[in-house]
Amino acid sequence: MQIYLPIAELSVNAFLLLGLGGIVGVLSGMFGVGGGFLITPLLFFIGIPPAVAVATGANQIVASSFSALLVHLKRKTVDLRMGSVLLAGGLVGAAAGVTIFNYLKSLGQVDLLVNLCYVVFLGIIGGLMLIESLNAMYKTRTGKRPPRKKHTWIQKLPFKMRFRVTGLYISVIPPLLVGAFVGLLAAIMGVGGGFIMVPAMIYLLGMPTKVVVGTSLFQIIFVAAFTTMLHATTNYTVDIVLAVLLLIGGVIGAQFGTTLGTKLKAEQLRILLALLVLIVCGKLALDLLLQPAELYSIGFKS
Repeated sequence: MQIYLPIAELSVNAFLLLGLGGIVGVLSGMFGVGGGFLITPLLFFIGIPPAVAVATGANQIVASSFSALLVHLKRKTVDLRMGSVLLAGGLVGAAAGVTIFNYLKSLGQVDLLVNLCYVVFLGIIGGLMLIESLNAMYKTRTGKRPPRKKHTWIQKLPFKMRFRVTGLYISVIPPLLVGAFVGLLAAIMGVGGGFIMVPAMIYLLGMPTKVVVGTSLFQIIFVAAFTTMLHATTNYTVDIVLAVLLLIGGVIGAQFGTTLGTKLKAEQLRILLALLVLIVCGKLALDLLLQPAELYSIGFKS
């Protein structure tokens, strides 16, 4: 069943879009990521213009993340205080990101920027996560105890705050910076930023894995919603028809993903996420390197 997307200006199979939304919803529930790192490139692959994919992809993240967050709130695995600090930084970063996005769009360079950002960040994050997770699994199987956490430079920073759910007493500066960086990426790449925030919360902030997923989803919801609003009011690139189809699939998929996530160990979840990140990175890099079927296209400057 073909359906016309007014902002993207092309016809796409409705069931294909529902399926894409469902896949991303499953990932959101399993890994605590918004799924934007996957949905936005997938929209590229089916012909959606990058500017529309980024803005509309951020909108889909809100629904799938909210659906998964409800389950984590029931389990009390969300640190609302930490999430609020991350959110404060995220909103500032998102506002700056949309400004950069608009400027590059006016220069006609936004498509290249988005693709390059995906290849660089997905490659780095996916590689680091895979190596760390394999090392963790190896130590678990050989019976080696993980080394005790040492005091790092983060413990020496001022403006400390106690986060009771995570059991941390650290400076608010690192969470604010992590949130701001993730917000910047959310605006430019159309992602929730979970593929960067989840590793940062575990390895940089030292948060327990069981609390990371829910807290990450809490921050992602508000940053993605804010990003969508800014894109809709400044770029007019949010396709409502596309967004609704992705939302329906995402909400349903998130419920299944949350259930699946409880049946896998933390190391296994991180390995699966790392492999997914690297596969998407490889496909995007290949598309940048290979010569396109059509060397030229005709467009109208808005």
